[in-house]
Amino acid sequence: MSIILAFISAILFGLATPISKTLLGGITPFQLAGLLYLGASLGLLPKVVSNKGHEKVLGMRSSNKLRLVGAILLGGIGGPLALLFGLRLAAASSVSMWLNLEMVFTVLLGHFLFEDYLGYLGWLGAAGAISAAVLLSWGGGVAGVTAGLLVALACLFWGFDNHFTALIDEISPASNTFFKGLVAGTFNLTVGLILTGYGAGWARTLGALGLGFFSYGLSIAFYIGAAHGLGATRAQIVFASAPFFGVAGSILILGERLSPVQIIAALILVASLVPLLIDKHLHAHSHGSIEHEHLHRHSEGHHEHSHENAILLNFLFHSHGHQHEEVSHSHPHLPDIHHRHEHGDED
Repeated sequence: MSIILAFISAILFGLATPISKTLLGGITPFQLAGLLYLGASLGLLPKVVSNKGHEKVLGMRSSNKLRLVGAILLGGIGGPLALLFGLRLAAASSVSMWLNLEMVFTVLLGHFLFEDYLGYLGWLGAAGAISAAVLLSWGGGVAGVTAGLLVALACLFWGFDNHFTALIDEISPASNTFFKGLVAGTFNLTVGLILTGYGAGWARTLGALGLGFFSYGLSIAFYIGAAHGLGATRAQIVFASAPFFGVAGSILILGERLSPVQIIAALILVASLVPLLIDKHLHAHSHGSIEHEHLHRHSEGHHEHSHENAILLNFLFHSHGHQHEEVSHSHPHLPDIHHRHEHGDED
């Protein structure tokens, strides 16, 4: 289920690129980014209110509050701001190459700071996915050193953002996305309006908000759900397929042509996902008592509670607040929301 969520997230986000091109008349890139983020928040608002996400966020543990603030400041503000200054110093085609560093930083941060385990097969898959992403964007020229450092800084911020959001387990992915989109959208739109006037009509504005709900709101929420089940590193590597769906959308929507390089890059990515997704490990480990909320089902050994008034929920994926008792056991696992622990040399 987590893999499916990651692919749906990638499809929705990837299609935003060709569709966004049709909306840029009268809207600057920063203004469009603000509208997309705000569209995500507006679209998810009914879900957040019905789930009382605005109340749950206030009752979160301090660790989760810090992660949410970090995700908003780094992913919603710091990343776009660093990218903006980088784009002002280099061509967008050149900067696209540097954006592949987000996956690199996500993998490295996961390994060294966030206990997001990758085995030999996982590292092989990660290397292949990064190679495919670089190949897809190759040919855009070399950006200047300053621009490259700024874009690298943005990617570092987004790498932290990916891991922070993957570890927030007391509010739903929808609530997480809502608060991030609200702040990021307001910031991006404000900066865009300061830099230049707003010249888009109502139809284009509403189109941008609607696209934001699907390609940012649902996409980010699905990505967070996938990261809860796969870990941020694996979810990000699967999400790296987004540019390929963007290429497919450009062919269907904008009439662009598919190049041999794009075909080769797509084949490399598909081949890279195979070792990544079969990479698991087994060892004895312990879980402390915890109460949290995330997408789950009852057949994987960690969720023993039952739903007497909704029997189907005992068999289907669903999300709600629940509590785990302390337990020690051994089974094959991924670095999902339950399995962020240190590994000895035997692993």
